[in-house]
Amino acid sequence: MAIFKLLVAIPLLVSIGTVNAAGPKFAPYFDVTFLDPGLPTISSRSGQNDFTLAFVLGGTEGCVATWASQFALDDPTILNPIKEVQSRGGEMILAFGGALGNYLEHRCTSAADLANAYKRALDIVGSNHLDIDVEAPIDLNIVNGALAQVQRERPQVTVSYTLMVQGDDYGVTPSLGVDVLVSAKALGVRVDVVNAMTMEFPSSKPSWGDAVISAANATLYQMKEIWPEKSDQELRKMLGVTPMIGRNFNGKKFETSHGRQLVDWANENGIGFLSFWSSGRDNGGCNDIISPTCSGVEQGEFEFIRIFQNFRG
Repeated sequence: MAIFKLLVAIPLLVSIGTVNAAGPKFAPYFDVTFLDPGLPTISSRSGQNDFTLAFVLGGTEGCVATWASQFALDDPTILNPIKEVQSRGGEMILAFGGALGNYLEHRCTSAADLANAYKRALDIVGSNHLDIDVEAPIDLNIVNGALAQVQRERPQVTVSYTLMVQGDDYGVTPSLGVDVLVSAKALGVRVDVVNAMTMEFPSSKPSWGDAVISAANATLYQMKEIWPEKSDQELRKMLGVTPMIGRNFNGKKFETSHGRQLVDWANENGIGFLSFWSSGRDNGGCNDIISPTCSGVEQGEFEFIRIFQNFRG
């Protein structure tokens, strides 16, 4: 992600692959350290209640999850606004990892310990949705072993992987993308969403909207190689697409017209999940700059959220 910036045992005769887990279909990212406007204000002004909370990281106490390595998970400064939006029916996806920070996945030395840390985070927030944003090397046996354990114990928990795109004609990166998914399958994780981080990648296409959709299609081809047993429809339902709205660091701009283009394409093709970075930037309060508080393109307040709310999922 940009600098501004997943206890009942399953009976032995039931396969985790038969569980129909469900999660939000559109959940824009929210930086939990972003207090003005806070999550309840964004929610009330935009009508959006489902969000992806960024980021859950490690801290100074070993295998203990924190918000942004700064706040305890139960710190009321962060947790109370989340609970307020949940009281309106909102669902929260817990995003672990990201571009910067102290990965919890680097602080836990066993799959069992990491699984317990994941479950504690889910319990404190009151969520069944984990996202692992992989932008640094991780121990795949520990991480995917932990996720598989969580799903064995709690089959309702969804797991998504947010993965960097290498190019619009390539899809997600090899070591921090494809290898993560191959390991997940081998270790028994039910992958609910492969969320292509369609931002900051190189492209020669004149339209950044076309480039984002091309990168999403390339990711689908990679997924077909990993899960050849799944139908095209099933794979499209597993695909997530997450652009960075407005100005990107690579000089490209994801305009509101590109947002409408992506939503139309996703609806026509039965894509499973959309998000964007980030709800705190979803305003036109600045022009032609990259900022954590505005998109850098011409738009109305929360216009991207309202465009993406037309996604059917």
